[in-house]
Formats: sequence, structure tokens, C-alpha cells
Amino acid sequence: MNAYVDSRRLLLLVDDEPTNLQVLFHTLKEQYRLLIAKDGAKALELARGEQPDLILLDVMMPGMDGYEVCQRIKGDPLTSNIPVIFVTALAQAADEEYGLELGAVDYISKPFNPGIVKARVRTHLSLVQADMLRQTRLQIVQRLCAAAEFKDNETSQHTIRVGQFSRALALAVGYGEAAAEDLLHSAPMHDVGKIGIPDAILCKPGKLTAEEWDIMRGHTHIGARIIGEHAGGLLQQAAVIALNHHEKWDGSGYPAGLTGEAIPHVARIVAIVDVFDALTSSRPYKRAWPVEEALAFIREQSGAHFDPELVEAFFGCLPQIQHIRQCWADSDAL
Repeated sequence: MNAYVDSRRLLLLVDDEPTNLQVLFHTLKEQYRLLIAKDGAKALELARGEQPDLILLDVMMPGMDGYEVCQRIKGDPLTSNIPVIFVTALAQAADEEYGLELGAVDYISKPFNPGIVKARVRTHLSLVQADMLRQTRLQIVQRLCAAAEFKDNETSQHTIRVGQFSRALALAVGYGEAAAEDLLHSAPMHDVGKIGIPDAILCKPGKLTAEEWDIMRGHTHIGARIIGEHAGGLLQQAAVIALNHHEKWDGSGYPAGLTGEAIPHVARIVAIVDVFDALTSSRPYKRAWPVEEALAFIREQSGAHFDPELVEAFFGCLPQIQHIRQCWADSDAL
């Protein structure tokens, strides 16, 4: 029995001209596994059945042209994520623009240079790989958050709200869309370390003793250890937040007693929104504060618990904050 498995990426080549297919085949056969379709109907069948990693698609074909094929690929949930590169003799800017509007990721004009074809294919497969890696990391984040929710008496809505609040505040202070999106996904992991706190302490309905508080504070270090050390990206940011979101602007927080700008900016953002949501949410051991009282506390703690600039920005984006609270309200608050 032959145990060899060809792990090369799978490409679908679509063209009604045998000569063009032959050139593409010889250009790409050493690096990739290849499927061939000579018309749109066969292309759609192979795209659905074989799930190629990328499609090189001619435009000028009899019957169903490449534009219609692309439109159907992007309209089908089974194939919509497969990147499509048009390979065509149509060289007008309007043709290229139309193809991109339909969902293609690139446009290569005939006659093509084999080196350019290889480079474009390699680039777009790398982008697909990067996106898959990011999606995997997001799934890890979401599952860790779910694990923490099984231990804690806070709801999943709390973690969602903290992420959404953090994103809104980050955008208000000048974060770009991508950076704010990272915070949306990393902020909900702020309390993942509570997984390591004994239930008798974590779920205690009354006040904690001094010894119990010392144990509870350990959730910051536990969270950072669970997430682990990373050179950068989403998980590195999540670890920073888990470790530092209880630090205070005046140095009276924990675990390290950091002050002012020594506290990572993302942790300062999460500190405000986490406290606000905790105050305005009911728990077995406390009532929910009225929003006005919680806002007064946030204002009062500007320069003590919280970064003053972030407090001002928080009040500046209150309409978004209130909208998020309504969209992701706890069931007992409805």
C-alpha cells in the first residue's frame, strides 16, 4: 500500500483553449496539484466537489463566461472563500475593475509571463494561509473564553460586551480598524485566568477574606500563563491584557503596581470597560448599579484607577457604549 500523500496545494485551471491550459499546466505542475476544466459548468462542479485552494479562470469562454462562473462561485457558501484569479486577454481597466467587483482577487493578462503567474499564485495562497492561521487563533481565543465562562458566574454576554466596548473606545482614541478588531477579540480573554481559581473562592456569594483576595488576584498571572508567550499578534495582546487589566493609573493596582503609561495601553482600555460593565451588571453577590452611578464612579476614578485621557474618550463614545449594552444585554436585564 502506498502511504504517500501529496500535500501540495490544489489549483483549478479553467480555460476553453487547450493551448492556454497546456501552458498553465506546465508552468504550475511542479509546485501544485492541478485540476482542469474546459467550460464553466465543469469548473463549478470541480470547485464544489474538490474544494481547490485557488482558481485560475479564463473570462472569454463560450456559453457561461468567466464572469458568470466567478459570480456563482462567490454566491455559493461551499465555494465563496476560494480565491479566483482571472487569466484573460481582456486588458481594459474596466474589464479588470468589473472582475474585481465580482470577487476576484487578481487579474493576469494574456499572453502571460510564467514567472508572474507563479508569483501571483504564491502570493494569494500565502494570504489564504495567513487568514486560516488567524481564524484558528480566533477559534482558540473563543474556546478559552468559553472555558472560563463555565467556571465563572459572569455571563458570556459580559465577555462580548467587554470586547465590543474595547473596540469602540480604541477607535475613539485613534486605533486603526485592524488594531481595534484585534482588541475586540483579545479583550474578552481578560479573565481567562479564573479557570485556575478554586470554585469556593470564585463563586463565593459573600465578601472574600484577605487570604481569598490574594488567591483571586492570582488570576492575572494564571491567565497570562494559560495564553502563553507569543512574539506578537492577537494572543500576545491577550496575554498582556490578562496580566495587566487590574493595574491602576496611580499604582495601587495589581499584580505589579504599575503606574501611568507604564501600564500597557490596551490594558488601560480594558480596565475602564471591564469595571463599567461589572458595575452595571447584576451578579449573585451584588446588585447592578444604575448607569448614572457607574458613570459617576468612572469619572471620580479618573487619574486614580483610570487613564484620564481614556476616561474622556469613554464619555465621548457613550452613545456607542449604550447601544452595545442594549444589543448584548443579559437575559435577566431584558
